[in-house]
Amino acid sequence: MTSPGHVVVAMSGGVDSSVAAALLVQQGFQVTGMMLRLWNEPGSEAENRCCTPDAMQMARRVAGKLGIPFYTIDAQEIFKQTVVDTFVNEYARTVTPNPCLVCNRHIRWGFLFQRALAIGANFMATGHYARVQQVGQGSWQLLRAIDHQKDQSYVLHVLQQDQLAQSIFPLGEYTKSQVRQLAHQFNLPVAERSESQDLCFLGNDDYRNFLTRHSENIQNPGPILDRSGKKIGEHQGLAFYTIGQRKGIRLASPIPLYVLDKDSTRNTLIVGPLEELGKDELIASEVNWISGKCPEHPFEANIKIRYKAQEVTGSITPLSDQKVHIKFRSKLRDITPGQAAVFYTDQVCLGGGIIQPD
Repeated sequence: MTSPGHVVVAMSGGVDSSVAAALLVQQGFQVTGMMLRLWNEPGSEAENRCCTPDAMQMARRVAGKLGIPFYTIDAQEIFKQTVVDTFVNEYARTVTPNPCLVCNRHIRWGFLFQRALAIGANFMATGHYARVQQVGQGSWQLLRAIDHQKDQSYVLHVLQQDQLAQSIFPLGEYTKSQVRQLAHQFNLPVAERSESQDLCFLGNDDYRNFLTRHSENIQNPGPILDRSGKKIGEHQGLAFYTIGQRKGIRLASPIPLYVLDKDSTRNTLIVGPLEELGKDELIASEVNWISGKCPEHPFEANIKIRYKAQEVTGSITPLSDQKVHIKFRSKLRDITPGQAAVFYTDQVCLGGGIIQPD
């Protein structure tokens, strides 16, 4: 039987990437496991959720169980410069970034993808919940996972045609409960391993503490104003607040107050009641069109403005190849600069871009 190809699986020591590797072995691929050693703060080596010594040992055990080669790749420097420093710098300019997007674009489908090709692999696979579909000669689509609750196409919208052509997502056709069952059927030691939902390089720390340690100017107190311009308090630094936030504002008020806006030029936090929160339009830049082609005319699509946000319908008007204006039918509470607006038509992810400050 001819092998369908050589695939490198990005392993993490978790159940998803382990089952992905097992499925590919079962399907007859020549499989190699690779795990990235990512940056963590000195003294916190056991806390980076993606590559703790325990996770590395578990990934090695899984590879041994499956009878596949396994390598660890040192990505500490590029991860620190590309993901962590960007995270800190974006907060310093008062936006709320999603580091997973940067990691997928530059680390997984940049640094690791090139390592996979360098050893002669035809494909790279991950444990993401998503699907890839060929729709013509040399044309590929990114689809939602069957399990919409676990779907991760939002964080994969940065991928381009050449990357999708060589990417495999074995879990896209399964639910999370089925993946757990498969882990037991394959007798993998990770079958009951818990999931991590937080940013890997923060460990168990709060992001505010992390920012304080890594940016001298992040703690920059300034005024809190209401919409009328009346000063009603003092904030500790704009980086510590996000649009729509209610808790942690620390203002005495007879009604709940929410973060409405952040004015970086005046170092001012704007707050107000719930009815004042929200906008019905945004500008997104750095747009990646998965098809490789920017639409010529405005169109309607379903849009997610955060990873866990509900989709809403909006009208998308291209302003340039990498910039769009989006108009929604009603106000949305959580339009947050720095997060991604990702576009869908039914099951197909069309692409997305980064929400810009006003």
